[in-house]
Amino acid sequence: MSSQAEESYWSLFWTFLKIGSTAFGGFMALISVVQNYVVDRRKLISHEEMLDGISLATILPGPVAVNVVTYVGYKIRGLGGALVCFLAVLLPSFLLLLALSYAYFTWGSMPAISNIFSGFLPAVAAIIIVAALNMAKKNLTGATERVIAVAAMLALIFIGGFYVTLGIIIASGVLGYLVLPHPGVSDAESAAGNAVLPMPLVGVSGGFLATVLFSIYQSGSFLAAKIFATFASMSLLLFGGGFVFIPLIQEVVVDSYQWVTHKEFIDGIALGQITPGPILTSATFIGYKLAGFWGATVATVGIFVPPALLMLVCAGFLDWLKSSSAIKATLKGIRCGVIGMIAAAAYVIISSAQPNLATLIIFVLSLSALMILKLEVVWIIPFAGLLGYLLY
Repeated sequence: MSSQAEESYWSLFWTFLKIGSTAFGGFMALISVVQNYVVDRRKLISHEEMLDGISLATILPGPVAVNVVTYVGYKIRGLGGALVCFLAVLLPSFLLLLALSYAYFTWGSMPAISNIFSGFLPAVAAIIIVAALNMAKKNLTGATERVIAVAAMLALIFIGGFYVTLGIIIASGVLGYLVLPHPGVSDAESAAGNAVLPMPLVGVSGGFLATVLFSIYQSGSFLAAKIFATFASMSLLLFGGGFVFIPLIQEVVVDSYQWVTHKEFIDGIALGQITPGPILTSATFIGYKLAGFWGATVATVGIFVPPALLMLVCAGFLDWLKSSSAIKATLKGIRCGVIGMIAAAAYVIISSAQPNLATLIIFVLSLSALMILKLEVVWIIPFAGLLGYLLY
């Protein structure tokens, strides 16, 4: 898009720093905030490109939301944009969780903030609903597209699970190929040059390796190397989002290595949930206990960077594959399924909120602020937390 030449790195950093500071509620909430800022407000990429990124992130290993952010940065400003957006969206949650980890292991207690975070839930549901509606307006233009989206939503609500999520993506793509129009096939071979892996990716990978090696050196212990290797290998086995990954992390860090106790692990997961950004920043908590700041750094790098690099590689090939009209039809079907999955995420979040008048008030006010007043999400989440503190 033309935005690649217009959007500065500083502007991208500031935008995603705000997103990373306000995206409470899990990976779909973060994706919805990205949608609100980047697609609806700034129009830096199209709805179709956003959905392509979500679709690709869903079928690849790693934290879905961070992979989507990496893809969005890549579409806006190439590899530099991917790096800037990746760092900016993780920085707030990393620093906040680092401070909370220090407080936890120093004083052994956490402040009582449950009412504030109870207020976040209905607001997050409203944000996700608005994102789904905006995507639906652009992509669900026919009865077939709507059927695919509704079927995906119902399957995720009433069945759920990783295999159902993967099945939705596959089935949506197959249906898109079979029933959505794709007359002929364009000359995909003419775009084959775009599939070549860009050489600057070598530089990004080198910087990633240098960060890891420097952190291990600064920690003064081979334990940091083990922390990185453990989280990096687990990150490439993660399919289906952070919550799916929790049992695997527990098996390794609690049962096998005994790096943290069961209570510490649960508290670390809770801290990952009550801070903005992806839940897998809980790796920061575990790394901090083991080797302080540098342990937290290598754990965070290990859990997020390898899947992001894989996402960048696949994003380049996605551009090439989309030159085929048959592939375009398949991707359109997948987009419909993804919209249904986003709507299902809103249902699941609102269902987990407290069923009372306070929840209804926060939900309606958040929905109205987004749809009628067109307020930015950066104002919605803090206000919802304040209402939660006052009303619950």
